Amino acid sequence: MELRLGYKVTEVGVIPEDWRSTSLAEEVDLLTGFPFPSAGYVDSGVRLLRGSNVKRGLLDWTDAITKYWPAVTPDIARYELREGDLVIAMDGALVGRSYAIVSSADLPSLLLQRVARIRSSRVHQQLLVFWVGSDAFVQHVDLVKTHTAIPHISPLDIRKFALAVPRNPTEQRAIAEALSEVDALLAKLDALIAKKRDLKQAAMQQLLTGQTRLPRFSGEWEVKRFDELFHFLNTANNPRADLSEFGDVGYIHYGDIHTSTATFLDCAAQALPLIAKNRVANIPLVQDGDLVMADASEDYEGIGKCMEIRNVTGRRIVAGLHTFLLRGNRDLITNGFKGYLQFIPSVKAALVRFATGISVYGISKNNVRSIEVLLPSIEEQTAIATVLSDMDTEIAALEARLAKTAPSSGG
Repeated sequence: MELRLGYKVTEVGVIPEDWRSTSLAEEVDLLTGFPFPSAGYVDSGVRLLRGSNVKRGLLDWTDAITKYWPAVTPDIARYELREGDLVIAMDGALVGRSYAIVSSADLPSLLLQRVARIRSSRVHQQLLVFWVGSDAFVQHVDLVKTHTAIPHISPLDIRKFALAVPRNPTEQRAIAEALSEVDALLAKLDALIAKKRDLKQAAMQQLLTGQTRLPRFSGEWEVKRFDELFHFLNTANNPRADLSEFGDVGYIHYGDIHTSTATFLDCAAQALPLIAKNRVANIPLVQDGDLVMADASEDYEGIGKCMEIRNVTGRRIVAGLHTFLLRGNRDLITNGFKGYLQFIPSVKAALVRFATGISVYGISKNNVRSIEVLLPSIEEQTAIATVLSDMDTEIAALEARLAKTAPSSGG
């Protein structure tokens, strides 16, 4: 690859000639907190900033996790935080992803052990926030963290992180201002997406239960059992080890259902893991309108989570491990509506009621067959699905805009 004029290759990638390739050790003052003994905690006073208070991009001072120290005394004054300090949690499952900037609303507060405080007179604070919030920092931490029950990193691990910085303070400030403007736009988009999701939730509550009827519809709804609405087809039971990027058949794993926020699986757009066809011989292929339901979950929220299949368009795809494949009775339930069944309160309550297990909850096919649901006519189902689908499309467009607006990862 030909290098552009005025650029150079460094440890952190290609950067302008007048930038410096450096590390946090050379650019910042890093301090870790004091081991304030729990015996000295009081009911009110100066807040102690612990790792549990540090979330991704913000500080959480909810009562359940906040502890207090009586006062700031000269012997611990160096641990008092200032507005603009960057703090990083050094322990926990989300180590490398938990950081925040201290605001005036967070003060007064004191730094507790296993949290790092960063200040710099050489690098604009917003640039530090960008780097610590980047995928590059996460990848660095994932390489150096301990792989114990509670992962942790050391101050040296943080100091070793490599980054690139403009030498000119004016350029630093200009970049920081641009990043701040992007952050403000992202916050607005986040708030708008949250509002749209709330509106959709309210619409589902009203439309899927018949509390609100769309214009032109007034007929009575009828109670139907899942075994009237669906034929339950066989699914595969292959572990992840059987899957790869190569193969003849797409494979829908229950874990992929749980990690998706979508109600529908667009097979034409979604990349799926693959499996050799001889490993899923005699397993029915999914069709448009099929409902694939996860039959296991680590929490109640995920019990019975479903995705309705769209746009198979000739692809060979099977429903896999820990899933049920439900094919609808076209006379009773229409495509586009099935994916929303999981959000009907009575259906969700039944799924939770039937769940068994301790650390992992499961549901049986026979129990799902017995679930009853109050349904409108096919025509009203179609109208409801159209309204909700339009809301989903609007939310998806905002999420795509959010992803496009977010700054690319550092490095």
